[in-house]
Amino acid sequence: MDYRAYFKDKRVTLMGLGLLGRGVGDARFLAECGAELVVTDLKSESELEVSLAQLRAFPNILFHLGGHHVEDFAGRDLILKAAGVPLDSVYIAEARKNGIRVRMSADLFAELSGIPIVGITGTRGKSTVTHMVAHILRRAGLELLLGGNIKGVSTLSLLPSVKSDSIAVLELDSWQLQGFGDAALSPHISIFTTFMPDHMNYYKQDLRAYFADKANIFLNQNESDTLVVGEGVVPYLKDFGYQKKIKARVAVVGADNLPKNIALLIPGEHNRLNAALARAAAEALGVDDETSKAALETFIGVPGRLQLVQELHGVRIYNDTTSTVPEAALAALRAVGDEKKKNIVLIMGGSDKGLDMTSLLAETKKYCKRVLLLDGTGTQRVREDLPGATIYHTMAEAVNDAFTVCEKGDVLLMSPAFASFGMFQNEYDRGDQFDAAVKGLI
Repeated sequence: MDYRAYFKDKRVTLMGLGLLGRGVGDARFLAECGAELVVTDLKSESELEVSLAQLRAFPNILFHLGGHHVEDFAGRDLILKAAGVPLDSVYIAEARKNGIRVRMSADLFAELSGIPIVGITGTRGKSTVTHMVAHILRRAGLELLLGGNIKGVSTLSLLPSVKSDSIAVLELDSWQLQGFGDAALSPHISIFTTFMPDHMNYYKQDLRAYFADKANIFLNQNESDTLVVGEGVVPYLKDFGYQKKIKARVAVVGADNLPKNIALLIPGEHNRLNAALARAAAEALGVDDETSKAALETFIGVPGRLQLVQELHGVRIYNDTTSTVPEAALAALRAVGDEKKKNIVLIMGGSDKGLDMTSLLAETKKYCKRVLLLDGTGTQRVREDLPGATIYHTMAEAVNDAFTVCEKGDVLLMSPAFASFGMFQNEYDRGDQFDAAVKGLI
């Protein structure tokens, strides 16, 4: 399809510019294609200055910031919404009332590109599996495009790079999969890594609603497609009544499916599950086992996902900023800690998402010699269960104090288990501040 003709002279409203680069990339791409573009965001002009500075040169972009205007959702040809728009948004309802198409960057790319799509979702593991799959396919010499929920990458702006033999690997969160559901699309090869409560503040404590968005990764597949599903997801498929809705070939995968002779550089049983899922998807694409093995054994991980950022005076320091649920922090403790030595100094805490912290708090007593807390609404909720834990208002102070109690052989782990909002712009900002604070120790 001629994507430039698709957008040229179309009246498009982009809902949600943000600061992560994806919205900026979408806006630039649409403007370069000749769309008549309105960019609207709840954040103010001053809050969005970093993003706006990259777009002001385009005469065909009009900015409506500090709130949305209902008139921007009427008389338009297309609404391109960002992730996280409320399910009950009055503005999206207005667009649909007026018969205006509502799309998202990833699903629109999938439609317009016409190339095979590998999509990866899950509460935990989707980023690591996405990058593992990409690493394997590159090793296999395939023509690869990487997008979806990737920091700084506009999926739509990948369209000019599409070739006849391209394959797209897309990390897809539950919000992006809303777009796939609205468009009645699913990836050709889908991976559903794990499922556990998350974003319950957004989904109003409705776990079925959260799963329903995730399920769009397979609901529109056909018999020639493949669904690779982590074994922990299977009970939810049964309980929520989705098993009979699956048309694709299904591969159920657990950590034990990864051959023992594959030695990973990244720690933890959860990463062996990630590798097994990636290997199964590569197999569905015709990649041989030796190529997958060679790729997985050279995979060094993803920044901010249990990333070893420094070893200083015998102390291993890990950045696990994408740990935004308790299960992620639990996996980190078990991956890098030693219950017998109780050798972890843990930095955790942040903004509350209404998740159950009971198991994590119990495990901190087994693995941690000290817990330091980052300020936030979630921190206030668990503070009483962590007697003696100090609350910090800057990452630098938390890292400095954490390192002073570390001894040779210890692990300094930042694995928050909560969202980043409050002290930080987002989880990437939290991870960047941690890395900067660690560099200050040297």
